[in-house]
Amino acid sequence: MTAGLRAGLIGLGSMGRHHARVLAGLEGVQLVGVVDPMGDKNGWAQGAPVLSTVDELIDLGVDYAVVACPTALHEEVGLQLAGAGVCALVEKPVADTVEGARRLVDAFESRGLVAGVGHIERCNPALRSMRSRLEAGELGEVFQVVTRRQGPFPHRIADVGVVKDLATHDIDLTGWVTGQTYTSISAHTVSKSGRPHEDMVSAVGQLSDGTMVNHLVNWLSPLKERFTSVTGERGTFIADTLTADLTFHSNAAVATEWEALQAFRGVSEGDMIRYAIPKREPLLVEHELFRDAVSGTSNDICTLREGLRTVEVAAAVLESAKTGRTVTTFAGEPAAHGT
Repeated sequence: MTAGLRAGLIGLGSMGRHHARVLAGLEGVQLVGVVDPMGDKNGWAQGAPVLSTVDELIDLGVDYAVVACPTALHEEVGLQLAGAGVCALVEKPVADTVEGARRLVDAFESRGLVAGVGHIERCNPALRSMRSRLEAGELGEVFQVVTRRQGPFPHRIADVGVVKDLATHDIDLTGWVTGQTYTSISAHTVSKSGRPHEDMVSAVGQLSDGTMVNHLVNWLSPLKERFTSVTGERGTFIADTLTADLTFHSNAAVATEWEALQAFRGVSEGDMIRYAIPKREPLLVEHELFRDAVSGTSNDICTLREGLRTVEVAAAVLESAKTGRTVTTFAGEPAAHGT
């Protein structure tokens, strides 16, 4: 079904080495070349030829390439691949500017090429299970999505701040699990590490169905946390994407007899369930889904247009933090809620 796909990799950094490992063992795919001007002094290329330029990789005849170079180079490399008729899986964010992301969308869509963005949280077992349960209506009407993503500063990051590097995960997964789009966002940022980019962001937004959204993201905390909660009329789902655990806290079904509490018509604590779900490596799942998209057997990927939408919302977060105003204009399209 997928035999004969020839794949290439561009970038052997902290993410590129993991892409190389997965590509080298991916069924139906052959890793035929890796591009990194710095070479492969750590032996991360899995035995594949290490090249100096993207042109050399294209000349090898690849069906698709994984773009894992610095964010600032995504547009240049992506346009080069599109021009050569090569499909691409681009690490998130798809580009460092809204305009660059739009140019990539146009380049690949106009040529009918399969292209996706590596928003890997879509492949986390806890979030995939949560999304399926939300689609099945298990939570009823959704009221609020809350995410917390914090931890120590990743020294590999030098070209973008916490909004584009980390908050883009939460922006994408929020739209993906709910099937909604952002209609407004208001944010505050701080910069405490002496770098030109922001280190912390707190954002409040609203989705197209009225759902309220809260994001807290930073790389100033010694505590590493990856938390997503979705609250609705029947209870709350909580996903820990570090451990890939999904828990459901239900509203109590037992009537309250205490008169003092009956006056408050809220909810009370019910059952708590931690679901037993298969836990496969998210990066492997991401590669399998993209391989199948290139081969035409599936379409369960984050498209470039969805990646553009995330970049637009991230830009709105930074605009709001800079101006102190709520941003309500978004030009993108709704996040896909199907496969």
